[in-house]
Parts: sequence; structure tokens; C-alpha cells
Amino acid sequence: MRIIDSHVHVWRIGGPGQVWPGPELPLLYRDFCPAELQEAVSCTTDAVSPASVPAAPMASVSASAASISGAAAPAVNVQSVILVQSQPDDRDTDWLLELAADLTLVAAVVGWVDLASPYAPARIVGLASKPKLRSIRPMLQAIEDTQWLLRPELEPALHAMVEQGLRFDALIQPRHLPMLMELARRWPTLPIVIDHGAKPRIPWGEIELWQTQLAELALLPNVYCKLSGLRTEQAAGASSTQLGPYMRVLMRTFCDRLMWGSDWPVLLNSGDRYCDWLETSMHAALSEGIALQCLFREAASRFYGLS
Repeated sequence: MRIIDSHVHVWRIGGPGQVWPGPELPLLYRDFCPAELQEAVSCTTDAVSPASVPAAPMASVSASAASISGAAAPAVNVQSVILVQSQPDDRDTDWLLELAADLTLVAAVVGWVDLASPYAPARIVGLASKPKLRSIRPMLQAIEDTQWLLRPELEPALHAMVEQGLRFDALIQPRHLPMLMELARRWPTLPIVIDHGAKPRIPWGEIELWQTQLAELALLPNVYCKLSGLRTEQAAGASSTQLGPYMRVLMRTFCDRLMWGSDWPVLLNSGDRYCDWLETSMHAALSEGIALQCLFREAASRFYGLS
């Protein structure tokens, strides 16, 4: 089975625009380069297949691997990745685009733009001319004003994104979900993907309101979601089996508009390896009877406009 990983990062400590991570995150405070990314995704080949994934403890398996995938126990192969910005800086985006131009593994880049800048529309037009640039991601989780994205001064930038055929990666928290509903309604031709399931407050067991608001967003056809980043939202040392209720919500809510992402290398801060999160996700998908090709490939390809 060929996989598109919809969410990976690379960074260089002290590199272009790099401000995060800092030394308070020792597992992440080092360079993560394309060569190490290639090594991480390569470890999945022949290491994980639907047939090798045992029944998930979160629910009974409702379909066999063969019936879900349409083939008998295919080997897992990460064919391509979506490279996502990690720094709120134009220099980081430019650096990622330079890297991606020479990397066949990278199918698309998600960049950053200061949407409030009067120069944002021109910057967006320039970025859209880059063949691999597909989406823009402001770092909303770090902005105190939850309603920031609805400010009138951002409308020229959002209009430019629509005109250029770009997508919007929403790096949000549960507090942003009502705002995102308003944004998606205002801009129905802007494809939006919710990164990391909107980062639910898993250690506190908060699920009902998050689930309700996601269900409302899923009614809008321009809204997708990523099954990514959940391990690092758990308390330190927590087992991945505790993610069951949250993964089920995402799978049942977004169905064929849910795409898998590793969030490598941030994932490493949870103690998981790349293959660990992949297996956890397959457990959940098999339990829910989710079509593996859609979750692990087709949804990302459709959203990011990949051939």
C-alpha cells in the first residue's frame, strides 16, 4: 500500500527563521534534515502491513485487511510526504521550497505567510508560482486573539489564496472551532484542513463539545481533517490506547475527508517512532472499517491536488 504522509517537518537549529523548538525540548532541539526524514519513512517498507497489525484493543475489527485494502496484505510504502512549515517566517518557507525542489519524496509544501501584512497578497501570488507550494498555514495556536482570522484586514490575503487556487492548513485548538466554522462559511471555495484534529484536550478527557463542533464543520464540503499530532497532545507517558475515543470521532466524522499524517519529528517527543504511530493508526482504521487507501493516500492527494 502506497502512503502519502500529509504532515512532516524539517528544521535546522539556527537556520532560516528558526525560533522553535528550543532547548526546553531536548528530544527535538537538534537538526532534522531531509536525509533523516527519508530514513524515518523508509523504515515502514515491509515493516508494517495490514496483515501484521493485530486487532485493536479499542474496538473489535469489523473488516479484514484484505477486504478494506482491496489486496492481500500489501507492504506499506511511504511514497511521498507533505512538508509543512514550522516557523512563522518567510525565510523558513523559502528554505523549504528550495529543499523540496530537489526532493522527489516531497509532493507538496505548506508555507507560512503573515496574512495581516499589506504585502501578503503579493507574497501569496509569488509563492503560488512555485510548483510544489499547495497551502498556507498561519500559526493560529500561538495567536492570543481566537477571532484573528476573521479580521477584515486579512480578507485581501484570503482572497489571494482563493484566486491562486491554494489551500488553508488550520493549526488550531478547540477554542478556534467556532471561528473556523465562520471562516469556512465565508470562504466556501477555500479548501481547509484541520491539522492534528484541532488538538483536543486529551489529558482532561474533554471530548463532547469538541466532537459536536467537529461534526458541524464536517457538514461543510470544503473542510477536511488530519489524523495526526494526537500522541503529543497526551500526557507524558500515556499509552496510545487511550486515543481510541478521539480517533473514532475523527474517523466517523470526516470519513473520506480524513487524511493520515505522522507529524514527524514532533511525534518523537511522545516517545513513539514513525512506525509506532503508523501501526496505531492502522489499528484504529481496521477497527472502524475505514478504507485504508482513502485514509493513507487518497484524501491527501485530493485535498492537495496531487497527481
